[in-house]
Amino acid sequence: MSRVAEYLFALAVTLWVGALWAIGYISAPVLFNVLSDHNLAGTIAGQQFGIVAWLGVGCALYLMGFLFAREGLAAFKTLALWLILLMFVLTLAGHFGIEPILSHLRQEAMPRQVMESVFRDRFATWHGIASVLYLIQSVLGVALVTQVFKR
Repeated sequence: MSRVAEYLFALAVTLWVGALWAIGYISAPVLFNVLSDHNLAGTIAGQQFGIVAWLGVGCALYLMGFLFAREGLAAFKTLALWLILLMFVLTLAGHFGIEPILSHLRQEAMPRQVMESVFRDRFATWHGIASVLYLIQSVLGVALVTQVFKR
């Protein structure tokens, strides 16, 4: 494997996990604490989470491709591949499964904000599920970082 590919692997892990933590646990909470308009804060945070999801898709594909290129089918025996695969599945579930449901509930609530509508409970439930999946993904990311950089 080339040295550049190895560096890109480390960079992709760092970028993906760093973005998960920076947006989920720094940026989004700050938006909701600073902005009095929680609808605007949610819109901005949602855009950021979308960017992190697409970043995760790109990084996961590179990381898995790298491991398969380096290890072949033996990659399935590595903890790193399974962590990446789980994080990838959680990214897809959140972005392509749960986010469309949340968006639909927001649209259905119009012209009211979703938390002031009859859809409040459903939105809160799905948002809670999304938050738990994001937390799991974040913890898996820490495990991935420690696995990759344990040398």
